[in-house]
Order: sequence, then structure tokens, then C-alpha cells
Amino acid sequence: MKKRDKTYTSVWDALADTPEQAANLQARADLMRQIAELIRAEGWKQVEAAERCGVTQPRINDLLRGRVSRFSLDALVNIATALGRRVSVELEAA
Repeated sequence: MKKRDKTYTSVWDALADTPEQAANLQARADLMRQIAELIRAEGWKQVEAAERCGVTQPRINDLLRGRVSRFSLDALVNIATALGRRVSVELEAA
């Protein structure tokens, strides 16, 4: 009999060891995506985006490439705030 592969609700559930870690990864990825979309919509080069965000160009490169593990929620909130955005958080039933 063939063993069934385990299924996950999201990619974050598959990558994380706990539901808390998965939720944190999901929140960071969502915030990174929104910041990246803003940078692209404004047409900023990485150097310009870095200046506006108060970080280095390599840091913006990491953000645009979706390197979630390199960013904390705090760092992403700071970047969003530097861009004149307010971050809000919603709770949903699990």
C-alpha cells in the first residue's frame, strides 16, 4: 500500500514547525509583497527605494526577491512607515 503524502493548508504550514511560525511567515510575506508592489508602482530603482525606506540597496534587493527569512515583522513595519504607510493587523478565525 502506498503511503499518502501529507497535505497542508498553505505553503507556510509546510515550511514551519508550528502554526505560530506559519502565521508569522505569512504575515511577513504579505507585508513584503505589499511593499514590493508599492516600490514597483512608484517605479523606484533599488537605490532610490532604499533611501526612501532608510535601508541599504542590498536590503531592498532581498525584499524584492521575497527573502522572508531576512526580515522581521518589526523591520517590515519600519520600512512601511518610512514609505508613509500605516500597517494594520486583522485577526481571522483559524
